[in-house]
Amino acid sequence: MSSPTSRLHPATIAVTAGRPPHDPDQPLNVPITMTSTYVATGDLEYGRYGNPTWSAFEEALGALEGGRALAFASGMAAATTLLDLVGQDGGVIAPRHSYSGTIAALADFESRGRLHATLLDITDTAAVIDAMEADEDCAMLWLESPTNPALEVADIATLAAAAHELGIRVIVDNTFATPLLQQPLSLGADIVVHSATKYISGHSDVLMGAIVTADDDVYAALKGRRDLMGAVPGPFEAWLALRGLRTLHVRLERAQANAMELARRLAEHPAIEEVRYPGFGAIIAPVIAGGADAADFVVRATSLWVHATSLGGVESTFERRRRWKLEATTIPEGLVRLSVGIEDVDDLWEDLRQALDRIN
Repeated sequence: MSSPTSRLHPATIAVTAGRPPHDPDQPLNVPITMTSTYVATGDLEYGRYGNPTWSAFEEALGALEGGRALAFASGMAAATTLLDLVGQDGGVIAPRHSYSGTIAALADFESRGRLHATLLDITDTAAVIDAMEADEDCAMLWLESPTNPALEVADIATLAAAAHELGIRVIVDNTFATPLLQQPLSLGADIVVHSATKYISGHSDVLMGAIVTADDDVYAALKGRRDLMGAVPGPFEAWLALRGLRTLHVRLERAQANAMELARRLAEHPAIEEVRYPGFGAIIAPVIAGGADAADFVVRATSLWVHATSLGGVESTFERRRRWKLEATTIPEGLVRLSVGIEDVDDLWEDLRQALDRIN
């Protein structure tokens, strides 16, 4: 495949990694390999064990994160595979404000006696360390940074160092930041997980997940779990995700610039109680004065912004997160999670402003 990437900038890696060699008559892009069966005695053997199209995507994402990647059928398939690494009745510490699917998976594992979970304010570094020290069966520290949807930022390096002193494995969900804004493996994390459905693919047309680790033993264990459980992506999904990854840097640059400007303007609007924005990335979480009714009005009163639950696409989407029963009750009723896209920022603002003006 492509040449070594160790000295290249991330934007160049996103474009070049996972491509065929520069030989005459080679295609620029790895083709979609549609097969369930391979001729025997090779490295692949069967469609559940590997696919050249997956491999190209995995090479590119792994190069960006600084490890080896494995593609999964969805972000939740990747997440539950990781939770399955926890031994019987092992402890997991996670942010109280995490993706609701992660919270639901932890609750499901806990209800079946597989593990016990402790949910904490991930910004309180001392409290998280105390909880790890207090739970002698703690096996995993699960971090989101920024968290979904509260946009809290964890001190990954400090928490990872403390966890490792206790023999605890550290997972970081890097979906919101992407490897262009944050590389958790370089901060001490053992494993990175992505919903590649979001920024990695970037066009709201792929359901896929990924795991990245620099530990060969962990990689082998996770690949073994994927092979056994069959939580694999389709070749076409992997091809689309890789195609989306090629433009991640330009999409994220534009979306982040838009988000920074929108966060500034939202903070000045009288209908906004609070603007949660960590200073990077393309997700904003304003809290609208008037609570649930006012927030629900806003998401109904726009024409450019799309009311949808996903995020990370080229189009701007938003939703009131407490409309979901699984969302933490500590999330304000009026919090609206904005996934800022790459449209013109003035058009996005005008659409939001006219809705906000009408609730005063």
